[in-house]
Amino acid sequence: MFIMVLQWLGAIVLAFLVGKLVSKLKLPSILGWLIAGMILGPHGFGLMPDALLDTFWYQAIIHVLECAVGLMIGTELVWRKIKQYGKALVVTTVTQSLGTFILVSAVFGVVFAMADIPVYLAFLFGGIALATAPAPALSIVREFKTNGPVTKTLIPMAALDDMIGVVVFFTTVAVVARQVSGGGMPLYMIPVMIFLPLLIGVITGIPAGLLLKRKRSKPVSLLILCAMILATTIIGFLCNTYLMPSPLLNFMLMGMAFSATFSNMVSEERLEQITSDFNPLLGISMIMVILNLGAPLDYHAILGAGFYTLIYIVFRAAGKYFGARLGAKITHMPSTVQKYLGFTLLPHSGVSLVFTGIAVSVLVTPAPECARIIQGTIAAAAVINEIIAVIVAKKGFEWAGELNTQPVKSQEQL
Repeated sequence: MFIMVLQWLGAIVLAFLVGKLVSKLKLPSILGWLIAGMILGPHGFGLMPDALLDTFWYQAIIHVLECAVGLMIGTELVWRKIKQYGKALVVTTVTQSLGTFILVSAVFGVVFAMADIPVYLAFLFGGIALATAPAPALSIVREFKTNGPVTKTLIPMAALDDMIGVVVFFTTVAVVARQVSGGGMPLYMIPVMIFLPLLIGVITGIPAGLLLKRKRSKPVSLLILCAMILATTIIGFLCNTYLMPSPLLNFMLMGMAFSATFSNMVSEERLEQITSDFNPLLGISMIMVILNLGAPLDYHAILGAGFYTLIYIVFRAAGKYFGARLGAKITHMPSTVQKYLGFTLLPHSGVSLVFTGIAVSVLVTPAPECARIIQGTIAAAAVINEIIAVIVAKKGFEWAGELNTQPVKSQEQL
């Protein structure tokens, strides 16, 4: 175990250095962290082997860090900030999520029908495609200090998008599982997977808000915040172990609900102080979470990318972009949101690999050929899409004119 800890620490340092190198090229540091993960992971030099990634202690630490990263979303979900975008935010989230699901499912449905492949597989592709990985885009927000309509829409949308993604994907998986094997996840588990992480976050967020209301020293504030993040994660672990048929709860969603709860209980000045104090720990957490995101990605899959991978990447991007543009237009959101929000929604790899693993586990026995198709396609797409998506997301903020535009007094907030 000691050797594996040293390997992981070495990988973190190397990822940090690669991120710095990439940032010198005017590209997001997260791209360096992802590339470092791929190179140092089990498919590369093996500094982060499967033996490390599969250990309980490593997974436990990653879940704590995911919960911490959720603060990037939750601390922006202050009612007085988001109420102006309330209806428009919901409509735009629905159009870009469901638009992507419908478009990808329809295109693959036609392709699979022509290739004599079961059409139900098309809906699984659509269910995987609609989800967005919030961490990459939020990392860009933090690194380049973006501020403006696109940023203010994206951050709360990340939370709503996760919820819609869980509902659509697991409903699709449940229906397909019943069709191919007569079993599958009980439908009542779908709302549990959405609302249980939110409930856990609220339960720990209320006492955190009461404790953090009063102005305290930086060490005390950090101690309270870290202790409550740990408490949130422990409750999540217990629920995953004893209430869920398999560990499926979203820890970033827990962190989002936890931080949104206490953020609405403290003053604006106090919240800015708390987020400023937590900023260095958040930066370290982001590196480690993104490194973990990149480690399972097999860059060799690029060589195996084929027609299905191309279709998946192109039509997922089209669904995200035009779905976001449609929702923003019909709700009269600012023109920059209409034009550029879709570009910031393209990062995808972490959640896509989780969803793919679940889909493959459902199909591997009753339909092994379909399992191979979906696994091979998404593996290649995850690598190719993530490299492109991070660059395009950064350009989206740039085209919207939101890079380095945070007010001086709140530059430390994210």
